[in-house]
Amino acid sequence: MTIVWPHSRSETTSQDGTRICYLTVGAGPGLLLVPGALKTATDYAELARALAVRFTVHVVERRGRGGSGPQGPDYGIHRECQDLAAVRAATRADFVFGHSYGGLVALEAALAMGRHAPAGIAVYEPGVSINGSIPIDWIPEYRDHLRVGRRLDAFITFIRALGPDAARVAPRWWMKLVMGFVLSGAEREKTLGLLHENLREHAEVGRLDNAFPRYGGIATDVLILVGGKSGGSARQTADRLGQVVPQSTVRVLPGLDHFGPDRGDPGRVAEAVIHAFEPGAAVE
Repeated sequence: MTIVWPHSRSETTSQDGTRICYLTVGAGPGLLLVPGALKTATDYAELARALAVRFTVHVVERRGRGGSGPQGPDYGIHRECQDLAAVRAATRADFVFGHSYGGLVALEAALAMGRHAPAGIAVYEPGVSINGSIPIDWIPEYRDHLRVGRRLDAFITFIRALGPDAARVAPRWWMKLVMGFVLSGAEREKTLGLLHENLREHAEVGRLDNAFPRYGGIATDVLILVGGKSGGSARQTADRLGQVVPQSTVRVLPGLDHFGPDRGDPGRVAEAVIHAFEPGAAVE
């Protein structure tokens, strides 16, 4: 995907010495934008541009992507939290938006920062697993495909496990045919090039299954967004988080699905975040 917004590129160093890059656009209070799995900073160009009318937006290039360093042999959610803390220290940003796995990172980081947490956090369908709501039983087959270089088969295994109902019941040969049209050119190479990172990130999601009660210790305002077209488990997860996180509110955005922030309607997602974080606003 071509970057369609004017931006500056900067980098900082995380606690373990890994280089973390970030792209900056806009003016106003600082906001860190944390991408999801199989995503890079440029996938959120439209969202960053929409948020930039109120914020200085710093889109984090998470480790394993772009100009940032590799995940590393001891990868875990703690490294993502350290990366976010490093970018926050470099930018002095005091707001965070996280999508999917990036939302999980945002919540974990806020918990780790304690009373030094950002002034406000917004998460869109965070990658929080409750009672196995985000399955990981596909990982062994996925790993086997990667081991022999069958990247497309690995990706299809992932989509069949976590994708929409139609993808889960479609024959594998049909999925391979469809993926030839859906993923092409640079988008295909970007997605398939992140499959190893995707594996490690979802292993972390599985490890943290049912760890969400800890988020009762988050000491900041949290906006939990969910798409109206997403499955029931996404809404149930949002509601459970809303019950646990003390200063939180859950908002449903009608007509959007899990990909609202990047491929759906980034403008509407930005409006919800701006409304929650603009001066004088408070999480209800």
